[in-house]
Amino acid sequence: MDEFYLIAKIVSLHSTDGSVRITSISDFPDRFFRLERVKVDFFGKYKDLYVEKVLSEGKEFVIKFKNFSSREDSEVLVGKELFITKEELVELPEGSYYLHDLVGSKVYWKGLFLGEITEVLQLPANDVYVIRGGKEKEILIPALQKLIKSFSAERKEMILNPEEEIFDEEYED
Repeated sequence: MDEFYLIAKIVSLHSTDGSVRITSISDFPDRFFRLERVKVDFFGKYKDLYVEKVLSEGKEFVIKFKNFSSREDSEVLVGKELFITKEELVELPEGSYYLHDLVGSKVYWKGLFLGEITEVLQLPANDVYVIRGGKEKEILIPALQKLIKSFSAERKEMILNPEEEIFDEEYED
């Protein structure tokens, strides 16, 4: 089965020509100007929609899809999420990872299994990893380079820097 990656959500109709307004959840807004197609879930089946035109309006975008020529045609799209395939993902620079690479990764510190990353909070100062498991506690770790010794997206494994004091003494055995 193909894997699809969420990049945006259609939030409203835009004009009488069938254009729709989307909100991006991508860290790469320029991607929308290079899009040729997206995948949309219709009743459990992913269908291709082909992009005819893209306009930027502040932090949002307006997309016109081929064969959607009126507001009535596009009403069915409002609320739908837009996905791309793995091959269409933007290639990241070394040391950068997609959220789907991080979520589900096992996290270790000083040989101790802390749990798995269940969520990445995207906060203004920096991202924060939410780790659950291990001693049944929820642990929040800032996504700072100095705290991470290594990460393997292939093995879904993160090793935290043992030189950094990440926890108070109560967590350690």
